Parts: sequence; C-alpha cells; structure tokens
Amino acid sequence: MSANAKAARNGRTTSLAAKIFLAIVALYLLVPFVTTFIYSLFVEWTDVLPSGFTLRNYIELFSNVTFWSSIGRTLVLCLVSVAITIVLLLLAMYVVVAVNRKLGRAMQFICMIPYALQGVILSIGIISLYTGTGTILSNRMVMLFGAYTILVLPYIYQGIRNALNAIDAEMLIQAAEMLGCGRFRAYVQVVLPNIISGILVSSLLAESIVFGDFVLANNIAGTNYQNIQVFLQANMDRSSGLSSAIVVVIFLVVGAVTATVLKMQSGTQKSKEE
Repeated sequence: MSANAKAARNGRTTSLAAKIFLAIVALYLLVPFVTTFIYSLFVEWTDVLPSGFTLRNYIELFSNVTFWSSIGRTLVLCLVSVAITIVLLLLAMYVVVAVNRKLGRAMQFICMIPYALQGVILSIGIISLYTGTGTILSNRMVMLFGAYTILVLPYIYQGIRNALNAIDAEMLIQAAEMLGCGRFRAYVQVVLPNIISGILVSSLLAESIVFGDFVLANNIAGTNYQNIQVFLQANMDRSSGLSSAIVVVIFLVVGAVTATVLKMQSGTQKSKEE
C-alpha cells in the first residue's frame, strides 16, 4: 500500500472517530434537555413511565404576557450589556495595540477581576455604592445594565484579545501606517473587520451568562425588571411541569440566538473569502 493510500485511510479513520465522538458528546448533552421536555408534557412521573399526557403547561406559558415580557427584558439586557462591553473593550484595546502595548497586562488584570466577584458580592457592592447618590447611577435599571456589563467583561475580553493576537493587529496597523493610513483608521478599517468572528463567538458566551443569571437581576431589580430566571424562580413552587416547560423554552430561545450569531459569523467568513 502506498504512502498516499495509507494517509487517506488514516484520514478517513480519524474523521469517522471524530464524528462518533461528537455524536456521543451531543447525545450526552441532549439527554437532560430531552428528559426535561418529556417531563413537561405529562401531569406526573411517579413510576417508571410518565402518565397523563398534556400540553397544558405550554398553553398556559405561551398565553402568559409576563413570560414573554421576561424573555424580552432578558434579550434587551443581553444585547445592551454585550454591546456596551464590546464598544468599550474595542476602544481600550486600540490603546493597547496601537499606542502602548505595555498597558496590556494592566488591561488583562482589570478585565479578569469580575471572575473573582460572586453575583451576591457584585450586586450588594453596586447597590451600596450608588444607592442614594441622586445621580443617574442610582437608578436600578442603570445599575442592572452596568452589573451585566461587568459580568460579561472577562469573556468578551478573552475573545477580542485572542482574535487580535491571531491576526497580529500591531503588524497590520504598522503596515497600514507605511501606506499612509492613520492608526485609528487602520484599526477601524483593517483590524476590526478581521476580528468580527472572534467578537461574535465571545458574544455567544456572554449571552449564555446573561440568560443564566438570577442573582444580579433579583438583588438589583427584583420584580421591577423581571428577567427570565426571576420568572422561573417565581413559578417553581406552582408546578414542576410548568417550570420544566419554562426551562425548555429558555433553551430554545438561547439556541435560536446562538444559531443567528453563528449564521452571521459564517456569512462574515464567506464575505472574506470572496
């Protein structure tokens, strides 16, 4: 057997093994979701098999205006906080990449601090610091959006930093300067289009963090700005089937947002190749 034939055979074997491994991982990850979905479709599950098939939980959920409002609020929290963090980080990383690269370590240290802050500590700290100041920062909604901006900071920073390092942004800016382009213009027109994929991927992780948070929303805003996790907590004592239905819908909404972002990413990559 020739070397090329052996390489092709090994490649097919590796590809098949990778597909099998991915299928096992996907199955493992989907089992909790499928189980929760099945549980939400029955009245009770006291024996080996559930009994009393019903769509009552989903009918009640989809007819609940508060439920849709909570999803809308969560999406707004996600979009606004992620957008603010991305804009601030891109401006800060311009200084690191194009002005003074020594500031990179200080930037990394600052952006990693939220990793060590628990939700209770962060929310109590924000409330105690800004409540009663008489400024716009004392508004609970402003506090909440600011808290989520801090919460997603490390995840978006890592994605943007890795994307900048992957394309060697400093070299690109220097090359653009040699062609007569200003630093900031080179950063906006040359660097940023090449890191859009990294920004979108890091935004996905930040989106899942916001959708899964309960502590910040409950401590800072409570029922005044009820997000989906606060709504879930409020309905957990009513019915386990209804709670399971809420979890299923949350999963589907997050999956839809993820699919949309990934489609945007693939579209960006195709435009680059063309």
